[in-house]
Amino acid sequence: MLVHFPFWFFLDSPIRYIAHLDLDCFFVSVERIKNPSLNGKPVAVGGSPQGRGVIASASYEAREFGVHSAMPTSRALTLCPHLIVVRGRHGEYSKISDKLYRRMLELAPVVERASIDEMYMDFTGCESLYDNDLPGFMKTIQKLVQDEFQLPCTIALASNTTVAKIAAGTVKPKGVCWVPHGTEAQFLAPLPIGVIPGIGKKTEEHLRAQGFRYVSDIQAISQEQLTRILGKHGVWIHNAALGQGSDVIGGEYAAKSISREETFSHDIGDRTELERILHELVEDVCSSLRSSGWKAGTITLKLRYGDFKTTTHARSLEPTNDDAVVYRAVRELFAEARTRHLPVRLLGVRLSGFREENQLDLGLLPIEKRKQEILNAVDALRKKFGGDVIHIGKV
Repeated sequence: MLVHFPFWFFLDSPIRYIAHLDLDCFFVSVERIKNPSLNGKPVAVGGSPQGRGVIASASYEAREFGVHSAMPTSRALTLCPHLIVVRGRHGEYSKISDKLYRRMLELAPVVERASIDEMYMDFTGCESLYDNDLPGFMKTIQKLVQDEFQLPCTIALASNTTVAKIAAGTVKPKGVCWVPHGTEAQFLAPLPIGVIPGIGKKTEEHLRAQGFRYVSDIQAISQEQLTRILGKHGVWIHNAALGQGSDVIGGEYAAKSISREETFSHDIGDRTELERILHELVEDVCSSLRSSGWKAGTITLKLRYGDFKTTTHARSLEPTNDDAVVYRAVRELFAEARTRHLPVRLLGVRLSGFREENQLDLGLLPIEKRKQEILNAVDALRKKFGGDVIHIGKV
């Protein structure tokens, strides 16, 4: 389905329709596409299971055992001994996220990515296009994402971004939710206070100590009273508790940097092994960079020794997304950074200072254009057959 939106769809409307789409266990879901045998099993995408890696994403089967993101992998395996831990492929996740974003732009006039696995869509003015049943169309979108991308997702429709995001959280996974206009405060009232964005762990503990348990408890007091308890932050939280939030979205989600790092199961002192790991990290970040249509002008190396002392070294260069060019710079930064005769605990590579490829004069440089075609072909092979099928030389 491809929809063309006339200009009047973007005019102000007194009734706003903002949808929040959240991909369920996105990283795990992508891994299950590649390996269907993981379906129905406790799976986590994360670092080394030997004790220093952390969990980036956990399936709902794993969450039943208490496994969650940011948890040390060793702890996750203690809670769930039969947990299957898969090393992530962040370049692949970025490509799929980009493709889904472009697909949603065919259905909604305005789409804004909040993160790699979340996006907001503004359907204001689109009621007649979708048979005056936007809540029903959310189910259509959910089925489309499943059928075309093989990805489970949760979607909520509301009058603003805050309520839409909270509503999605109440029906995960694979849920669809519609909060009718004028019922926002009623919908939020019975929910625990922790659902409100901006109420972190410490704020929640502070509010609970004051006797607040549910959103209705916040709704029952004035904004001034809450401000006396939380300071100026209380203004936003009180408004959110009443169902108020931004109803304007727009602009593409743009990462300020792309980074990958690896914490080793044991400290490594061998330079050849460390350079091999650096090369893998470079391949990963460059693949993500190309999938976004960017080139980076700043490269940063992160190095942590076994005694936890950490150092970073950075270098600026002509914008590039070429594995060989980036690796050459990273290897030189590594030589500069490793000034101590101690084994290494962690290595990381970060790219920043982005420019879009179409901002560069590749058309004037046929050899550079040909190189980009080769790199894109390499990415396609890795996507189809896995990251280890082909590597670019370590110039």
